[in-house]
Amino acid sequence: MTNEIVIVSGLPRSGTSLMMQLVKAGGMEIVTDHIRTADIDNPRGYHEFERVKNLKEDSSWLPEIRGKAIKIVSKLLYDLPANESYRIIFMERNIDEVLASQEKMLVRRGQPAAARSDIVPAFSMHLIRLYAWLASQGNIDLLRVAYADVLARPNPELLRINTFLGERLDVAAAARAIDSSLYRNHGNSLNPVCQSS
Repeated sequence: MTNEIVIVSGLPRSGTSLMMQLVKAGGMEIVTDHIRTADIDNPRGYHEFERVKNLKEDSSWLPEIRGKAIKIVSKLLYDLPANESYRIIFMERNIDEVLASQEKMLVRRGQPAAARSDIVPAFSMHLIRLYAWLASQGNIDLLRVAYADVLARPNPELLRINTFLGERLDVAAAARAIDSSLYRNHGNSLNPVCQSS
């Protein structure tokens, strides 16, 4: 288990920063360079690592983070080299909530948002293809986690995550790190619709 790399992934604004906070609070070492700092959109920080963006060109640093957790957005998972073993916690969130959060972030930055009629099918197809690809990879174990479930019933979800990670987390400490007041973009349902059946 300590030779595996733990990855927190999902669509942008799907709860990946929250999950990084929780695994850190639970005692797991996370990989971050603190270049992207906390702001109004993520008051507790993004917990990102800039070298991830160039993973396809340079993955030489991956062996150094075995046994640790790192955040990698879903579209970059295809760039993971096959010579490492991974445990991926994949965050799922209601698509309306994801888009509302993304749109608010773009507005604050003065950037235009694409039409939802274009984004929803693209995200859905991306996830269908990605889940199929992940299932075919012998070096990847996947755990899908609903963002809303983590906030609504954290203890059973954190116990499930802890089992997936080989009982490495202090579940009580992780649960104390949840701040439900930061759940600000609610959709019409607690069920994440952007997932395959």
